[in-house]
Amino acid sequence: THQNRTNKQRRQKPNLFLPEKSKHPPSTTVTKSRRRTMGASSPFLLLLLMTMTAVFALLPSPSVSFSLKSAKSFLRRSSDSPFRDDFLFGTAASSYQFEGAYLSDGKGISNWDVHSHTPGKIVDGSNGDVAVDSYHLYQEDIKLMKSLGVNSYRFSISWARILPKGRFGEINQAGIAYYNELIDALVLKGVEPFVTLCHFDMPQELEERYGSWLSPEIQEDFGYYADVCFKYFGDRVKYWSTFNEPNFQVSFGYRDGTFPPSRCSGQFGNCTAGDSETEPFIAAHNIILSHAAAVDVYRTKYQKAQKGMIGIVLHCAWFEPFSDSEADKLATDRANAFYANWFFDPIVFGRYPEEMAQILGSTLPEFSSKDMAKLKQGLDFLGINHYTSYYVKDCMYSACEPGLGTTRSEGFFQQIQERNGFPMGKRGDLGWQYVYPQGMEKMVTYFKDRYNNVPMIITENGYGEMNSPMLTTGDFLNDVRRVEYMSGYLESLMAAIRKGADVRGYYAWSLLDNFEWTNGYTQRFGICHVDYVTLKRTPKLSAKWFKGFIDKYGNAPKALM
Repeated sequence: THQNRTNKQRRQKPNLFLPEKSKHPPSTTVTKSRRRTMGASSPFLLLLLMTMTAVFALLPSPSVSFSLKSAKSFLRRSSDSPFRDDFLFGTAASSYQFEGAYLSDGKGISNWDVHSHTPGKIVDGSNGDVAVDSYHLYQEDIKLMKSLGVNSYRFSISWARILPKGRFGEINQAGIAYYNELIDALVLKGVEPFVTLCHFDMPQELEERYGSWLSPEIQEDFGYYADVCFKYFGDRVKYWSTFNEPNFQVSFGYRDGTFPPSRCSGQFGNCTAGDSETEPFIAAHNIILSHAAAVDVYRTKYQKAQKGMIGIVLHCAWFEPFSDSEADKLATDRANAFYANWFFDPIVFGRYPEEMAQILGSTLPEFSSKDMAKLKQGLDFLGINHYTSYYVKDCMYSACEPGLGTTRSEGFFQQIQERNGFPMGKRGDLGWQYVYPQGMEKMVTYFKDRYNNVPMIITENGYGEMNSPMLTTGDFLNDVRRVEYMSGYLESLMAAIRKGADVRGYYAWSLLDNFEWTNGYTQRFGICHVDYVTLKRTPKLSAKWFKGFIDKYGNAPKALM
């Protein structure tokens, strides 16, 4: 998930549902209020209404008005569904954020084990040694998934649990056994496993041996690791992503140094070594070629028999020009180029975005003809993690305050979320997250047009709240704003699908509250609450809402496209 960039915001408790009629035509905006009324005497409506009434009766006393009228308003929406019959409705997780058991059953030390145990790296001084202990509680988590009605679970494999020393050591059979048990348990319950090979964590051995992503040697290691996973798990896993958010991984690891291996230049962060102007691009280049190595292994050895799909997951914000000026429009193109297109373009087209090449020149590594041949069309789907949107101001021809994106190595643009005193959307609990549902439709449509409508999967989308000690468990369970967020973004996604975008799945981040990287346990993204002392899991209002959404649209009659 996204990093917390600014100060805590005060919690607000808005109404859950917007007014029924929008002032904007459907062609110009996507809101939660666009709906068509079902007949009041519909047996289907009455059955759903009775079900929702029973659900609300079980909830803790809400501190905001959540009336039967609101429930009826929700149920009057059209049940015509744009989703494919095999659409994946799921929740997402990652190994370091969820598993715990950091030294159990032969697991090796990972880069995040080292990083989180280094004083000052995690804001609350915590770590993922236990996390939410999904390593031991996965059966309970799968029961929770089934109760929510999801048909898929996106999780990552701990590279260090499978290969504690990379290709320089033995395969850890206890790690293989754990993931086999997890995958078998998911399949038994009808939950499709979606597996990420690298979600930020990797064996520390590879960092110490040759500098991990700064060395081309990592490509061989990652290809070997992928081969092991395809061999042992590919008969049951039909959806693979090689990496999660490598654009964040290299920016935070090699530009500002907040992620391992904590390398950066003085003007960007407080690191003992590194070069923020060059190393992010070297690391990214090796990640892209490692992706190509894994895809090559899968396609030549496994895909025909296993009949799966493989792609990569990027963090994808939506960017809009701050003004109508040509300079801000060009800056927005640069923002896209230096963000998700930095990785998507080489993997789809076999080359870096032109905007990056023009600005960076020889700083940007080159692909050989052999590399380009391997890379082109090197994915079966785009994985999209989307949380928020930004305005973009030009910093190439205009003066900008120092900040995110303003330097040459970042593309000479500035990301901001307010214009002329007005925020881009409702400000969320975390400083960086503004609620702008339209961004989902616009972003999906942008990728549809740029990449010839290659299949897309929304691999993460979610709303974060501060884990304030002033709030009770009941406050966290009554996560009205997360429901409002999910409702708006899902309706926006539906609008994009109705306009022809080939979207195959949607995963809420996250199933559970968890360890949020450098923010530790100070933020909660789960649709299920976790008591970090007892590890008790409790569905929040958003989990029950998501179940209602899946029941309504996942199993509803399909609309004509």
